[in-house]
Amino acid sequence: MNSLFSQVQVGRYTLSNRMVMAPMTRSHANDAGVPSDLVVTY
Repeated sequence: MNSLFSQVQVGRYTLSNRMVMAPMTRSHANDAGVPSDLVVTY
């Protein structure tokens, strides 16, 4: 089986596959690229 689709343990979490998406904090930045207060909430 392809390892990309196999189950993996990450800390206390068991993931059904090895595909993940990074947090999208840049989408909460202002025009100068500085994170807004919304990032704290996120």
